[in-house]
Amino acid sequence: MTGLDRIAAEKPVVGMVHLPPLPGAPEFDGDFAAVREAAVRDARRLDAGGVDALLVENFGDAPFYPDDVPKHVVASMTRVAAEVRAAVDLPMGVNVLRNDAEAALSVASAVDAAFVRVNVHSGARVTDQGVVEGGAHETMRLRDRLDSDVAVLADLDVKHSAALADRPLDAEAVAEPIARGLAEGLVVSGAGTGHEVESGHLESVAAARDEAGLDAPIFVGSGTTTANVADLLGVADGAIVGTALKAGGETTNPVDEARVESLVAAADAAR
Repeated sequence: MTGLDRIAAEKPVVGMVHLPPLPGAPEFDGDFAAVREAAVRDARRLDAGGVDALLVENFGDAPFYPDDVPKHVVASMTRVAAEVRAAVDLPMGVNVLRNDAEAALSVASAVDAAFVRVNVHSGARVTDQGVVEGGAHETMRLRDRLDSDVAVLADLDVKHSAALADRPLDAEAVAEPIARGLAEGLVVSGAGTGHEVESGHLESVAAARDEAGLDAPIFVGSGTTTANVADLLGVADGAIVGTALKAGGETTNPVDEARVESLVAAADAAR
């Protein structure tokens, strides 16, 4: 049993809680109380709109540390995640950008979250933070030491990055984060935040997963909208949604409860 088992819904819709800049980030405005209030507000709107789970992410902390955030970031993330957890009775995940999986796992374990998203769990990618390498060997050993059931969702060819070398999208490549990295699920994204996943690519990943004999769920990690969610969930096992749920469709705006309700209703057509 893993944390993903706490998400009861079939083909769940996971709503993003994009945090404003945290203390220590260049664009932090000095008001940490407002950051916490915004996170709780968005979480409550997502809950009221009908999402099945939440994912808390330090979206506003650009430029991001590659793989080792300072201790004050971990402290702030834990404080905010704990307040969200107390305010909303939904399974929750944590992502610490750019790729601090150990920090995410530590925060998630401390606040009894269900899962973490890890942008580069195995292999390596070229990003705007330089070459980011996966640390599955450390992440999974830390999970054992913490005696935690927090599940790991591992990105496959994560957005805002490029491969170091060409590699075919075959059963071996898709299985690697699961069979060798021991992650519980995969995330498939478009090229950037809010960018739609190509349907052919998503179908190829699902086919390669099946060919490898795995039953790990595949989540769409970007670009899900009210218009395409039913089609995407016809192939994928869940969707992580942020931009489409924001006022005006702008990633940095507050969550719009009406947009959440609309997208969830469209998702129900595929469930």
